[in-house]
Amino acid sequence: MASHFGVLLITVGVFQALLSPQPTAGAANILAVQTMAAKSHWNVMQAVLRSLTDRGHSVTAFTPFADGDSDGYTEVDISGYLESKVGLNVSRLETGSTLSFIAYVVNALRVNCGTIFEHPRMQDILEGRSPPFDAVIAEGFWSDCVSYAATVLRVPAIYVVPSPIVTHVERSFFGHVPNPAAVSNLLSPRGVPKTFGQRFANTLRTVSGSWLVWDSERRLRQSDPRPFDAMDLVRPSLTFTNTHFITEPSRPLTPDIVQIGGIHLTPPGPIPKDILEFIDDAPNGVIYFTLGSVISMSSLPENVLKVLKEAIARVPQKVLWKYESEMADKPKNVMTRKWFPQRDILLHPNVKLFISHGGISGIYEAVDAGVPLLGFPIYYDQPRNIDNLVDAGMAISLDLFSVTTDTVFNAIVEIVDNDRYQQNAKIASDRFKDRPMSPAESVVYWTEYVLRHNGAPHLKSHALNLTWYQYFLVDIISTFLFVGFVLFFIIYCGLKMICKRVYTFFHSVKSKRE
Repeated sequence: MASHFGVLLITVGVFQALLSPQPTAGAANILAVQTMAAKSHWNVMQAVLRSLTDRGHSVTAFTPFADGDSDGYTEVDISGYLESKVGLNVSRLETGSTLSFIAYVVNALRVNCGTIFEHPRMQDILEGRSPPFDAVIAEGFWSDCVSYAATVLRVPAIYVVPSPIVTHVERSFFGHVPNPAAVSNLLSPRGVPKTFGQRFANTLRTVSGSWLVWDSERRLRQSDPRPFDAMDLVRPSLTFTNTHFITEPSRPLTPDIVQIGGIHLTPPGPIPKDILEFIDDAPNGVIYFTLGSVISMSSLPENVLKVLKEAIARVPQKVLWKYESEMADKPKNVMTRKWFPQRDILLHPNVKLFISHGGISGIYEAVDAGVPLLGFPIYYDQPRNIDNLVDAGMAISLDLFSVTTDTVFNAIVEIVDNDRYQQNAKIASDRFKDRPMSPAESVVYWTEYVLRHNGAPHLKSHALNLTWYQYFLVDIISTFLFVGFVLFFIIYCGLKMICKRVYTFFHSVKSKRE
């Protein structure tokens, strides 16, 4: 009887908990700032903002990819103010050192921040001539200048990182430095540093890259000071990263970092009739080939294009090839288009292989669809992204600018004909989809959490309050060394004194005997 009564009490308690009103943040007014005019970056930010407007929040977005206003969503078109990163010539990306790349990115972001914050509409917001905002969501990339609006408006800042976490700013953004023995640098070609040489190179990249970012910022603050340089910018209350532990190795993360990898994925839609007929009428299956939105496929060197055409002409599969212009000497088994519905195509069961540059958005689409991948990584995080899939057993990586017809053909045949790649891709897909809540639900919950708890300062690491020498225990290690030196000196002096007295004693004994 008592046990039945206990069960009844528990049941009543559960129903009360479910029916009790939960604390809500209310409909918030959110300002969004997109700092890089790259379509793949905006796809992630747009999905984050859509999640919030679907929840009933209002968003005003400064974006270089204006698509029109809708209920609760207002755009400010800044496409004429930022340098576009769409359809670039590949020669702009394959040259240059890490030093020049870091200096370029840091400078570009500072310029973009300055341009956006000087926009007339933004000036009205910052000077209080528009309705107040409750939070600022900004693309957190390589510079904290994006926090300027949140600092001026005195509201929480929320970052959206469209790529894997930028190693060189983790200390300034989140307070911690990743262990280079276990966590690959964003610019590393390896998903995980496995050998001594890889750990050594990874450490050099992390230390030198972090110093280069700091030095580039310092030089630019001196040569081209901006309004945000004169302020102590707020730290992000929360950061949404476009990562997931299936495509990114497991690593320590602080509570203010929320992984939303794959948030841009949408339910599949209908494939255009001509493309669908091409796919369905392929008895040996279909290969989909793209280098994404940033790189123009037609800008590849002629010798590389010749190799790719010759290799693809030899495979029995049909190929959908994203190509921006008319293709000379197009193989008979190829269909080209300036644009393909990539997400919908990869989900078609007749697609056997995805040939890609390794952009993180395409990586998630391949993993979600369970399609193996042949990677031609070119720059930035792409080599690392592809290598993670190689480690997962669902991909092969090749250097695009040194391939031969045979290496490309053999890699395609290996992946398509070896069931191991398909099986591993399905395993990765199942793990990727197995989540307690969707990325969109995570965005809504944690954004509202920050609003409910006044910026949620308790999520931030105490490491943000430490100086560099405190964080790296330089003061503690120096104290140990000093104490050790003092003890060593005392012991040395004591032993020296004892030895001297012993010597004196034996010398005196010897003298008496003589």
